[in-house]
Amino acid sequence: MNRAVDIRSPRGGLAVLPAVLAVLLVLGAGLGAALLQSLGLMPLIGEPRVTAAAYLDVRADLVGAAGLSLLISSASTLIAALVGLTTALYLVGTRFGHRVLATVAASSIPVPHLVGAASVGLLLADGGLVSRWLGVPPEAWPALVAGRWPTAVVLEYAWKESAFVALVVTASLATRAASYLETAALLGAGPWARLRQVTLPLAGPSLIAASAITFVYTLGSYEVAWLLGAAYPEPLPVMAYRLFTSTDLTARPGAMAVAVMTTLLASAVTVAALALLRRTAAWR
Repeated sequence: MNRAVDIRSPRGGLAVLPAVLAVLLVLGAGLGAALLQSLGLMPLIGEPRVTAAAYLDVRADLVGAAGLSLLISSASTLIAALVGLTTALYLVGTRFGHRVLATVAASSIPVPHLVGAASVGLLLADGGLVSRWLGVPPEAWPALVAGRWPTAVVLEYAWKESAFVALVVTASLATRAASYLETAALLGAGPWARLRQVTLPLAGPSLIAASAITFVYTLGSYEVAWLLGAAYPEPLPVMAYRLFTSTDLTARPGAMAVAVMTTLLASAVTVAALALLRRTAAWR
């Protein structure tokens, strides 16, 4: 009979070691090359020398790009977490419309973000389907696409990632929540008490993990913001992509510098999420 292997044990660590080494090799090679190029040690033109010129060249726009990226990631992650958690609670706690809602929620997962961005643009742009359905002329329609605020970008990420959050949280609750809820009900706990003291603590770790993955993904993804966002200011991944694809080869180190800063932000969020997960596990 096959038995599950605890990855925290020495045997479990050896079992996952090949996959971890492969990921570290690929990730380390990419990040190392980006860091070396940003510091002038792997130039496309000229002699290699250590310099911070790439970081100094992009510093004027780096703060604004980082702030916009954090705004997009934070807002979309918050909305996705709320919608995903609500959907998961409904899927686990009721049978009415269970299959229909599960099908609708899962149907958006295989849709590529680029297709989703194009669809959101067609819906929310001035002169788009929503404005036509509501009978609002283009000049009176708010700038939801490519406007001052990245409204369409946040809505697209939130729509797509909420299904991912719902899937992760539902899978976590489906195997454990029923027995705990039945025990709490037998002990006299009401619906709200069961939600606060049983369901939400059980959903907490999976919700934190899914939200962290969503945040890091939206922080490093460029296609949605490139298609639906304003030309300026631009978030970090769009800025890195523009510099990387520039015909001016001297802009390549600047693209690597932006990529390195994006990686540092994503790493900081990952470390914070892991610390929160450990604290959540300690509470339980």
